[in-house]
Amino acid sequence: MSVSLVRRLLAVSWIFGSLFCAPTPTAAQGRIVPVPPAEYAERRDSLAARIGPGAVFAFGAVEPILSKHGFDQLPSFQYLTGFMEPDAALLLESDGTRARTTLFTAPYPIRKQFYEGFAEDHGALARRTGMRVRDLSEFRAAVDSLVAAGVALHEVRDVRSNDVVRRDTLTRGAVFVADLESRHPGLAVGDAYRAVWQLRARKSGAEASLVRAAIAVTDSAHVAAMRMIRPGVHEYEVQSVIESTFRRLGADGLSFGSIVGSGKNSTILHYRAGDREMRDGEVVVMDIGAQWDGYDADITRTVPVSGRFSAESRAIYELVLAAQKAAEATVAPGRSSSEATAAAVRVRLEGLARLGLIEHPDSTYDPLWEADCVRSPGSCLQGSLFMIHGIGHGIGLEVHDAAAYGIAGRYAEGDHFTIEPGLYINADALAMLPDTPKNRRFLRAVQDTARRYHGIGVRIEDDYEVTATGVKRLSTAPREVGEIEAVLSERGY
Repeated sequence: MSVSLVRRLLAVSWIFGSLFCAPTPTAAQGRIVPVPPAEYAERRDSLAARIGPGAVFAFGAVEPILSKHGFDQLPSFQYLTGFMEPDAALLLESDGTRARTTLFTAPYPIRKQFYEGFAEDHGALARRTGMRVRDLSEFRAAVDSLVAAGVALHEVRDVRSNDVVRRDTLTRGAVFVADLESRHPGLAVGDAYRAVWQLRARKSGAEASLVRAAIAVTDSAHVAAMRMIRPGVHEYEVQSVIESTFRRLGADGLSFGSIVGSGKNSTILHYRAGDREMRDGEVVVMDIGAQWDGYDADITRTVPVSGRFSAESRAIYELVLAAQKAAEATVAPGRSSSEATAAAVRVRLEGLARLGLIEHPDSTYDPLWEADCVRSPGSCLQGSLFMIHGIGHGIGLEVHDAAAYGIAGRYAEGDHFTIEPGLYINADALAMLPDTPKNRRFLRAVQDTARRYHGIGVRIEDDYEVTATGVKRLSTAPREVGEIEAVLSERGY
């Protein structure tokens, strides 16, 4: 029997051991509260109050052409309706304080119901959701009648991510608006997406319970993965344990594509391939998130493949952890998010200088990419070569969701978000620097040290909630060096 086959058999045995021994999320989740119909109605009334007299329309996600990944409702449509079927539209008529809402649904032929499951009739759906229900074929005429009556129209963009809202031209909503404006010269459809985004920033009690459920499952998946990591195991084997744990513990599935990167792959922020065999002396970054009723978690852990951190990987790990804790200490209602960023950046710059990976915390270099060193001096600091992303984002119906600090720059009670500093030491990047006097001096000072730390990428990411008095860390997967090494010691061979 080959060594490779022995390793695989041992890995499989420990996969099952890890799955069945991994802690269940029940205690950490607390009470899971589904979002009730009354809360959806309150959200629609809040939107009505924000836009004033007028009407808002929105499209849900279309039915997927392929069923490979299943159906996933658009976040803002789910936020307003809770309706989780494809090819639907919403029409909200506002008197300035309250919303009168109609849900338009696609026909569901009898034969299709035998394939896909039996659908609620309009009456049952109306009773369950508290919305009037009509056939989707009537939607265009309903909107046209409002235009004819001089009602101001607003659209909730049907984009999956806020990151692309400004570039939206080809979604169903964008095409509908272009047609509507072409048929009604002079009509200008307003934007209601931003108002919904702002409403999504503060999570209700029900929403918070769903985020906590996703977090608890993700914590358990991290522990299950740690218990089977060892030299000779492939990244995809670790990923399979993570994702099967999500489903075994009741999650919908993934909040984003899992990132499991070992060795040099740990220094690639969005590494996806997952096909490398892990080796002794390396670290592996696991950036993962479960989804529960549409609400997302996002937790990252970095662990040593051999079971114990080397001197070099431990130094980088403890530096990133100190940066995360420094950022945590700045968070409270009303505090600026820039304080958290500045604290995490300063800790890492000072640490990199102590390790000899940069000349001084304030030393600069000529970057690989275009940067304005006057307007954005931080982008030209030597340490920025190893700090390639921000320190956090909101979480909720999107893995990069709305949060008050992302809108107004200050934390507010009810914010749910991540703190995720990282350091990525890739000595090969130094060879790519522009050949300038400043960079030649930088290279002479640090290249030998960088080679020592080459291939060590560390990211630590936790999920948080801003409370009335401060901040609470919601994720509990082991993050201290001793805690991680203790879990890894539970492995078997």
